[in-house]
Amino acid sequence: MLKIALAKGRLLDHTIELFKGAGFDISAVKREKRKLKFVFEELGLEAMIVKPMDVTTYVEYGVADVGIAGKDVIVENRADVYEPLDLGFGYCRMVVAQPKDLELPPFGVGLKVATKYPRIAERFYGKRGIPVEIIHLYGSVELAPLVGLAHQIVDLVETGTTLRENGLVEVETIFEVTARLIVNRSSMRVKYQEINRFMDRIEAALS
Repeated sequence: MLKIALAKGRLLDHTIELFKGAGFDISAVKREKRKLKFVFEELGLEAMIVKPMDVTTYVEYGVADVGIAGKDVIVENRADVYEPLDLGFGYCRMVVAQPKDLELPPFGVGLKVATKYPRIAERFYGKRGIPVEIIHLYGSVELAPLVGLAHQIVDLVETGTTLRENGLVEVETIFEVTARLIVNRSSMRVKYQEINRFMDRIEAALS
């Protein structure tokens, strides 16, 4: 059985559709919402439904052979996995944003940045030699500049509507994000043929 870690939330519908096109009907994972582990014997697949930020952990530690994860999660978690396929869906951007009329501290002195992605933020500002205080939040990042908690935010943006509605503007795009197929390094050796057959079918469904 090929073990697959699938992310809950916005990527799951796209994943189900892609798998269906590849001949893997895993729609039961959507119907049975409280169930977290599914065995599809006829497909040779075992699927586990996990939080998006946990997909890389399940794959890196070999609990899952392959997984579907956003590029943001892969970069933030510094996952030691193979990343053979860009699946193209779940597109958004990792950006720096701030209030429209904000005047930043000189040379970054005292600059505070709120984010759900502290490693990505640290790397971004570090490469530019800008000293910052990173404030790690788990939600409502857009609120931080409005209440004086931070000057800027680093966050995922799909359409930019939430930023605009809260008086924020994008300053810079750090990188673009799409869903990726990731593979455990040991599994790639041990289950080479099974994984390659699986990837061939997924890649064919993408074209």
